[in-house]
Amino acid sequence: MSPKAPACGWDKAVFRCGRCGTEFTALTEAEYLKAVGAHGDAHAVWDRLNSIERSGITSILRTILSAPELAAELLALADRQTAGGEGR
Repeated sequence: MSPKAPACGWDKAVFRCGRCGTEFTALTEAEYLKAVGAHGDAHAVWDRLNSIERSGITSILRTILSAPELAAELLALADRQTAGGEGR
């Protein structure tokens, strides 16, 4: 009789960014892949911005992310403006 092989599967993984030092622990492979992808995309966007743009987007994100209802209303407003033109 051979001993049972240990179960294979995902336990957890720690992502450490070599550029900024961010650490994230994922409990599933899907969560890990999503976090690594989002973090890489954030670096790509950040790298394309100049210092004024970085300051502006940071201010906007702090305001919007602290008020989810504001974000929803801004998106709805943007959709209405795009669909109906820029006027009232």
